[in-house]
Amino acid sequence: MDALMAALVAALVVQAGDRPAWLAAILADRYRAPATVMLAALVALAAASGIAVAAGLAIAAMLTPAARDLLLAMALVLQGGGALFAHKPPARLARWRLGAFATSLLGLFILCFGDGLQFLVGAIAIRSTMPWLAVVGATLGGIAVLGAAAVMGERDWCRLPRDRIRQGGAVLCLILGMIFGLSGLRLI
Repeated sequence: MDALMAALVAALVVQAGDRPAWLAAILADRYRAPATVMLAALVALAAASGIAVAAGLAIAAMLTPAARDLLLAMALVLQGGGALFAHKPPARLARWRLGAFATSLLGLFILCFGDGLQFLVGAIAIRSTMPWLAVVGATLGGIAVLGAAAVMGERDWCRLPRDRIRQGGAVLCLILGMIFGLSGLRLI
């Protein structure tokens, strides 16, 4: 259960100020179909998280427990450091003519693939005895945020204090990253 809760909280914190939620709000307004965008987001988040966990499991056997702590520390610090900087708006995908589901699925998957959350989910998974629960946690946490953005729409989503939310999440990630780093180095 540790992977489930850690990934869920990580996704909530990270996605709240990130671009995929903003894109979900844009696409829900464009297509007037928040439920379709939410379903596409669910699939995109599950796929990106599944790839992250599979990649983590591919290297897990090569890592000592201390190295796993250091990998998690690095993922947290990179996520936190990246979140300190303002994000540019996501591409609006205005020229994409694939329909609400396919545009949302591909657009959100592209934004989610290779971002800091995916690295973080992989690092969380390799420290767990039940790593696949990280997929479930990250998907649930992410869909809570992306679903809220889709329901709210872009105008209301952009009224939220996203910069403060993102910066608060960044500080939290940096602090946790330092703690796991010190633990991995056996200094605490």
